[in-house]
Amino acid sequence: MENFSELIRRRRSMRKFTGEELTQDEVVALLKAALMSPASKRSNCWQFIAVDDKGLLEKLSRCKDSGAAFVKDAALAIVVTADPMVSDVWIEDASVASLMIQLQAEDLGLGSCWVQVRERYVADGTPANEYIHEVLGLPLQLQVLSIIAVGHKGMERKPFDESHLQWEKVHINEYTEHHGDGNEQ
Repeated sequence: MENFSELIRRRRSMRKFTGEELTQDEVVALLKAALMSPASKRSNCWQFIAVDDKGLLEKLSRCKDSGAAFVKDAALAIVVTADPMVSDVWIEDASVASLMIQLQAEDLGLGSCWVQVRERYVADGTPANEYIHEVLGLPLQLQVLSIIAVGHKGMERKPFDESHLQWEKVHINEYTEHHGDGNEQ
């Protein structure tokens, strides 16, 4: 990637992957990005479970009622967890780490997609967090925030079209109402 602006323009959620595996260097780069992510008071409350076993990927793809099926086709799923007893802002810290993984994936030319786990449920009503605890044998104190599915891109997606930027959602110095554009809520 030439620069950060280009990287964020090109990073799009990818739910289709080829069958090609990741190299060890790619996996290490993704995990380094996670481990270097900023954390409140440098608490590093997060833990990452890198899953490349096809059987486990298939089980993880059923962690919620919808929106996770593509995990079974990913080369790698990084389950992002954190310990709320270590930091009261574990959600924010794990979110930053999740995004760092996605940005690193794009920089490597790989596709990724965030699977929301926190506050989601398996089809039978079981909390997705509990389901993943059972599948991966996680310690009780860890809470699962997300699964970042990563793999070689199975389709092309156009970069983000900047003409769709919602500048009306940006306010300078104070919140101001926008009138006349028909988008008031």
